[in-house]
Amino acid sequence: MQLATLALLVSVVPPVVPSGAPLDTDPVGEWPLRPEPAVVEHFDPPDTPYGAGHRGVDLLGSPGQAVRAALAGQVTWSGTLAGRGVVVVSHGATRTTYEPVAGSVPVGTPVAAGDVVGSLERAGSHCFPRTCLHWGWIEGETYLDPLDLVGAGPVRLLPLWRDEPAAGGRAAPYAVPLPHPYAAWRPPVAGVPAGLR
Repeated sequence: MQLATLALLVSVVPPVVPSGAPLDTDPVGEWPLRPEPAVVEHFDPPDTPYGAGHRGVDLLGSPGQAVRAALAGQVTWSGTLAGRGVVVVSHGATRTTYEPVAGSVPVGTPVAAGDVVGSLERAGSHCFPRTCLHWGWIEGETYLDPLDLVGAGPVRLLPLWRDEPAAGGRAAPYAVPLPHPYAAWRPPVAGVPAGLR
C-alpha cells in the first residue's frame, strides 16, 4: 500500500526546482559585429516609457562592416526609420534591432545566429563622427540589455541572505540568516512578570 501511494505521488507531483537553480536563462547569442567590438555606450534603461536613457548598446565599427543577427529568427523590418537604416529580427517573444544599417535581407527571411543582415552605415551613427552600431533587444515593450546575449552584461549577484544553501555547490559561510543579537530582548514593562512579556 505504501509503495503504491509513493508511486502515485511521484507520478502526480511535479518535480521541485531547487531554490538556487535559475528558472529561466537568457538565450546564447553572437556579437553582431566581428571581431568582438568595443562597447562605446552601455545600456541605460529609461525610468519611464518616454524618459531619457539608452535603450541598447553602441558598438564601435567601421562603415560597410557586415552586421549579423545575434540570434536565430526572422527579419521583420528592413528599411528606413527617422532617416536611419534599421533592421529588426524577431525571435519569438523578443526581437533585436540594428541601426544604422543598410539591410541586405528581405522582410520575412529566416536567419540563423551569425547570418549577415546588412552593412553598417556612418550616417545616423550614435557616436558620429565615428561609426557605431546601435544594438537593441526588446521583449514586448520592455528594453533588455543586449550584452546579456553574449555574456558581457552586468554581473548578476545572488542575494546575500538565503533560506538554504545554493544547490550543487559548497555552502557559503552564513548562508542561513543569523538572528539579530537583540531579537529576544524586550523592554521592561512595569508590573508584568518576565515570563509574560
